[in-house]
Amino acid sequence: MDSYIMQLRRVWLNQDGLALADLLSLRHNHANISQLCTEIAMTKAMEHLSAPFDDLVLLHLKTLASANGEDARATHRNQSALVQSVMKILQLQKEENWMLPVMNVVCLELRLLAVQAENSKSKNTKPGELLEQSAECLMGCFRVCAADNRSSEEDTKRWGMLSLVNQLLKIYFRINKLHLCKPLIRAIDSSVYKDHFPLAQRITYKFFVGRKAMFDSDYKSANEYLTYAFEHCHKASSKNKRLILTYLVPVKMLLGYMPKRSLLEKYSLMEFWELVEALKRGDLRKLETVMTKHESFFIAAGIYLIVEKLKLLAYRNLFKKVWLAMNTHQIPVQTLLTALQMYGVEDIDMDETECLVANLIFECKIKGYISHQHKKLVISKQNPFPNLSSII
Repeated sequence: MDSYIMQLRRVWLNQDGLALADLLSLRHNHANISQLCTEIAMTKAMEHLSAPFDDLVLLHLKTLASANGEDARATHRNQSALVQSVMKILQLQKEENWMLPVMNVVCLELRLLAVQAENSKSKNTKPGELLEQSAECLMGCFRVCAADNRSSEEDTKRWGMLSLVNQLLKIYFRINKLHLCKPLIRAIDSSVYKDHFPLAQRITYKFFVGRKAMFDSDYKSANEYLTYAFEHCHKASSKNKRLILTYLVPVKMLLGYMPKRSLLEKYSLMEFWELVEALKRGDLRKLETVMTKHESFFIAAGIYLIVEKLKLLAYRNLFKKVWLAMNTHQIPVQTLLTALQMYGVEDIDMDETECLVANLIFECKIKGYISHQHKKLVISKQNPFPNLSSII
């Protein structure tokens, strides 16, 4: 206990942010020392450490005590107070930023504690309540970092912005408040440091911004961000690469790029290969079967609605097969209806088929128009089914 407090005092005086971050982390070895959770330890900390550092350590010891007592709300409350204490120290240290590693660790662990409490389904905790409270604390730190307008690149607190934004993005995605991501994304994209933050932080940021673009139906941007995240993710991080691909693959499919079987096998994402086979053939019956078969996977990943949009590609590819078979630029709508019925689309009539075709034309997936008088789809004689990558 004494040695731990002396260590704290030494690293504080030496302004060693990385070492101090370890000593104030709930995941460090000292968290298993039961004596640190006692009133005696807290009293010694107050006696041997000067303000404002003594308050910081006291709150950390209180967090350890409540964590050992398995009181999720109290642990989160103490960690929230700890984050606010770090924020105040950052404000006091106007010309320094060596506390940023400490801020990163305590903010990360605040979010993890909130998630843990949410998962424990405590009777006194409403869904998302502690995560929202955590976000408020993190926003306080973010404002301190963003407000540092000093010209010194080395000492500016703005280097801490992206780490905080990543934690906030994770929270907003978890509580389904994606509209709150927009100002954070704008702040980072307008920062002069956006290309100079640590690579690991940039990869995480691109991943979440890519997912946000995907949900906003901005598939070109989603492809750009997610591709960056995948290509720069360390090759040994297969779990993270698989997670990125879970979103990147359907985005690329919507853009007309079908994944290779070898890639999907490598990252255990063969659910998508069955989709690819159905889409290429325009086999709507098989597509429905695949979506039903892997429904739980698509829903758990949050991509079911995105995968559903692939149906339009199946319709497009089926109608393209009809065009190739008939070799004419005037295709009877009745023929398209027959093709749909052959491939498993039931309870559809001529009017609904025309509506479907009109939608494909509107989205530029087919170049042509419908002649309602003659009940025909009249398509362009040149490139009537343009590459999807050029139209989305």
